[in-house]
Amino acid sequence: MWKTSVRAALATVQLAKSVAMTFGLCLFVCVLQIAVIGTLVVVGAWLLPETVLLIRRIAGAKRKQVAGWSGREIPEAYRPLTGGLRERLRAAVRDPGTLVDLRWMAACYVYGWLGLLAVPLWAVGAVVDGVRCGLLRRDAVVLPLIVRLADLDARWSTALLRPAPNALLAARVEELTQTRAGAIAAHEAELRRIERDLHDGAQARLVALSMRVGLAKRAYDQQPEVARRLLDDAQEQAEAALTELRQVVRGIHPPILSDRGLVGAVRALAAGSSLDVTVQVDGLGDGGPRAPAAVESAAYFAIAEALTNAAKYSGSPRATVRLERLRTGLRAVVQDEGLGGAGGTAQAFGSGGDSGGTGLLGIRRRVAALDGTVTVTSPVGGPTVIVVELPCVW
Repeated sequence: MWKTSVRAALATVQLAKSVAMTFGLCLFVCVLQIAVIGTLVVVGAWLLPETVLLIRRIAGAKRKQVAGWSGREIPEAYRPLTGGLRERLRAAVRDPGTLVDLRWMAACYVYGWLGLLAVPLWAVGAVVDGVRCGLLRRDAVVLPLIVRLADLDARWSTALLRPAPNALLAARVEELTQTRAGAIAAHEAELRRIERDLHDGAQARLVALSMRVGLAKRAYDQQPEVARRLLDDAQEQAEAALTELRQVVRGIHPPILSDRGLVGAVRALAAGSSLDVTVQVDGLGDGGPRAPAAVESAAYFAIAEALTNAAKYSGSPRATVRLERLRTGLRAVVQDEGLGGAGGTAQAFGSGGDSGGTGLLGIRRRVAALDGTVTVTSPVGGPTVIVVELPCVW
């Protein structure tokens, strides 16, 4: 009975939120009418796109509310309202998502008041409990009715707020277009970095090596000691050039990933970090299946970037890295105990809005290229948590 009562109480809270939102929608009708009239008389045309954005926020709040109750996310698909006033008006009117939201609002005016039935049901339950009615048990009949009302509200809202398949397809195409653009930008930035490293590092050392070998050949017959010193210098330059080349190769795909796998590579990262890094592993390693090479590489570089920038900017002496094998992919979590505040500015990760592929922006681009997600939680005062999820088949 206790579990039934708790579930009914949670359902009542859910229904109360629905009633409050429905009441707010009734007041919102005035705003909608003003926006429509203003658009018809042209003077207030700017109100319509702003009103549509407000409707999207209200529908988004309902989606989150339903997802919190049912545990199932309701997707959304909207066209961006950008450009001049004419483009914004056209997008707001022609967006199928606007029609979906308006349809839900109209229906919500009817079924949104279902939550009011919870009050008399609780009253009936109290009476039944008080008289110890044997035919009508509160935990068997009355309280489950309240839960069913919340389920009904969630099902109807889900059916009404779910976008049309063509709208979801269009949103997916737009998402993939942006992801492709980000992947191309990240690839170009990576090529520029490799070119810069080769030009400023290995190429410069190889040029110096060639010059010393040439000078040693000229001095070999008449000044053998000078030639020997020049050859010694050339050998040092060759070793330095090899070191530079190894670093460039590690920046493309670290050999340690192929040799020791993601778990071993991350533990090597932790050992070489200036922070005290704890590595936790769940379901990976120990001879089990490995993620695809591209997924391991993206996770490795995301962790490396997060640790490097946390050491530079967070002010934290410690960090934790957690690798988890999911049913649908791989999750990597990096947490530090620093100052926080990364959020939108990503200061704790050193991106600073850099479009060159470094910092948090670089992590997002690399992960998005594999259809993954990056979630950052970084309140002021810390802690900062980066969660990277990469889909893959095991």
